Amino acid sequence: MSEDHGSHERHEHAAGQPALESRREFLKGAAVTGGAAALGYSALAAAQQGELQPRRIPASGLRNVPAAANHYYVPAAVNTVHWGYFSKSLKPLFAIESGDFATIEVLTHQAGDDYERMIQGDPGAESVYLWTPERKNVDRRGAGPMDAKVGAGAGWGVHICTGPIYVRGAEPGDVLEVRILDVYPRPCANPKYAGKAYGTNLAAWWGYQYKDLIEEPKPREVVTIYEIDVNNGQDFARPVYNFRWLPMTDPFGVHHDIYDYPGMITDHSKVRENHGIMKNVRVPIRPHFGTIGLAPAEADLVNSIPPSYTGGNIDDWRAGKGSTIYFPVSVEGAYFSVGDSHAAQGDSECSGTAIECSLTGVFQFILHKRTDLPGSSIENLKWPLLETKEEWVIHGFSYPNYLREFGPQPDKQLGVFEHSSVDLAMRDAYRKMRDFLMSTQKLSEDEAISLMSVAVDFAVTQVVDGNWGVHAALKKRVFTG
Repeated sequence: MSEDHGSHERHEHAAGQPALESRREFLKGAAVTGGAAALGYSALAAAQQGELQPRRIPASGLRNVPAAANHYYVPAAVNTVHWGYFSKSLKPLFAIESGDFATIEVLTHQAGDDYERMIQGDPGAESVYLWTPERKNVDRRGAGPMDAKVGAGAGWGVHICTGPIYVRGAEPGDVLEVRILDVYPRPCANPKYAGKAYGTNLAAWWGYQYKDLIEEPKPREVVTIYEIDVNNGQDFARPVYNFRWLPMTDPFGVHHDIYDYPGMITDHSKVRENHGIMKNVRVPIRPHFGTIGLAPAEADLVNSIPPSYTGGNIDDWRAGKGSTIYFPVSVEGAYFSVGDSHAAQGDSECSGTAIECSLTGVFQFILHKRTDLPGSSIENLKWPLLETKEEWVIHGFSYPNYLREFGPQPDKQLGVFEHSSVDLAMRDAYRKMRDFLMSTQKLSEDEAISLMSVAVDFAVTQVVDGNWGVHAALKKRVFTG
């Protein structure tokens, strides 16, 4: 949501707040059958029925759902997204109760790399990406100044986030459990590519490789387009072509020498597409959400790129189907948003991006009140905890709370980009895992240190998000009880 269609309004945080109630009244039920993954409900189908709005659908379409639970469908469209920032002041789309479900569509912020395959024919994506000399549907893109030369918001944050969703009863000190029940690619809406889904990988100027290239020209930014055959249940992405990204002038007449502002549309008549690349490569897909979390309390506008203690751009491929993430609540209502959808990503995301691909996720939200936390494994949770069937995964960052470290103002937040390191992230991951073992498993410090050295896998999550990350993964089978 951008300023020009009513976003970033101050919300009165109250469970019975009239604006939220009126939105709730708007949400109409619709007859939906089958499992959540089989719904296949896209913004295209919604637009054909005039329904590019959040709405309630029967929870009976999901297996093993309590009868009292609500299930909401949230399309990705201009009225349901905010671009490049988190904010506790955004007007929530609607309010949910603990136990409720939501099917949420997420658009990649790099769909403009191939408009024909990733935007054309999709009314939700078209509404978000609309930018002509006369009109820009989503004006603010990032937490920076609105009058920035590069564009409104300055690109200080790039991710298209669907949300926020208000959680009734959530207060600072509580923990919000977010279960990711399903994740699936958003099919291409262009009939020319029916049954396919597409993603894009950019070797960008912020990538680890940019100043360490060996071939000419140096430096360069290169886009690679990948295809997934969703009709055949394909579990891999196939590289289709690549091209060297060239300087461009956006619809407002601003020239861009590098890929420094999100949502620009590549003119393919001006680039050279190299087809037939990586002929024997098939990348196993691991659909997940790179950016997922809650609004922090420290600032009103928060750059979506650096992750922090309330989550955000963690960029861990494990945040996919079957995983659960626990977030400490920082503001009343929690303010959940999700974005930066990926078809696949390797640990480190070293070129700057993953396979950026629009996805749909099915979520359940469980609120744990701080009064109920004593004695539980999340009693002292102050950072995001990811749980899979086999592992607990803890995320360390160069600066666990960079907003407190560098200041809440958007320009001050940029300080984290200048000082991050793997060393700092490793130290934070070590300390968090030590505390996790001591508090949840009642180990002594010496026991925890020994176990970390022999049973915990530390690895680089990402080195491109300003606040670099190292994750620590511990197999549950280590504990026989």
